[in-house]
Amino acid sequence: MIIENQEDVTKAVLAELDGSTDERFKEIMSIAVKHLHAFVREAKLTEPEYHKACGIIAKLGQLTTPSHNEVVLSGGSLGVSALVCLLNNGDKGQHQTTANLMGPFWRSDQPIAENGSSLVRSDTPGLPIFVDAYIKDQQGKPVADARVDVWHCSTEGYYENQDPSQAEMNLRASFKTDAEGHIWFRSVKPVGYPIPVSGPVGDLLKMQGRHNMRPAHIHFMINKEDYKTQFSQVYSNDDPHLETDVQFGVTKALIAQYVLHDQNDKAPDSSVQGPWYSMEHHFVIEPGSNALPVPPIKSKSDTARPELIVLKRR
Repeated sequence: MIIENQEDVTKAVLAELDGSTDERFKEIMSIAVKHLHAFVREAKLTEPEYHKACGIIAKLGQLTTPSHNEVVLSGGSLGVSALVCLLNNGDKGQHQTTANLMGPFWRSDQPIAENGSSLVRSDTPGLPIFVDAYIKDQQGKPVADARVDVWHCSTEGYYENQDPSQAEMNLRASFKTDAEGHIWFRSVKPVGYPIPVSGPVGDLLKMQGRHNMRPAHIHFMINKEDYKTQFSQVYSNDDPHLETDVQFGVTKALIAQYVLHDQNDKAPDSSVQGPWYSMEHHFVIEPGSNALPVPPIKSKSDTARPELIVLKRR
């Protein structure tokens, strides 16, 4: 099509999509083109602004490495990750779900551990926490033999892949549910942490006057044949950033009671003499494909751990 005016540009692009034999690709791209072109018109995007936007998109890719994914970080900071999750779980967004964000730090090669094991593989200060998790189907029946990957940050706010001082796979493990759909393990209670702000995501937050904190949480990935793979983050009820999570990930279904016990309460492990935490949570998984996504990261960083910069919220 020879372009006569700005309206013709959109028509020409949509016409070219008709050549695709993949109907779903055609549907998605047609909607994307219509919305993208409408955005340009409504925003009255200038040429310098367009070139700046292209530079930001390029930078997202350039900053993505085997141990850091700036693209996933940006999707979360704009609420896209949370929206996609909620629209695709809980019977397509019809009710609450224990599905949640995958996050940028899942590793698919986490070591297999026995129930009751500790996630701590190197010196990691912090109060002990004993976790019980139960996996059920939509009818409330326990799901046995499900693979459950667990991971979380240290009490300094670093995942092991970010921190050369932590042992390989520290605070990570993969468990199997028993006949009651139950897994249990010991770790240290994680803290909230700031997401990196050295790239485009940081610029975005600063422009909005937002903080960059994530509330304390433990990640779970539940995988079982004939069920949809579910990622979850179970948030600590005592965290001050639950309502302003920088990644918009906190849902009511995933706020758990992290119960503090004093030294007078007997811990599950007799070696624990001081205060300790317990946490119990129940997950509901749905029928579907148990395919695993591409892991956001593939290896541990061999450079110095990043500086944790905290932005103040206006």
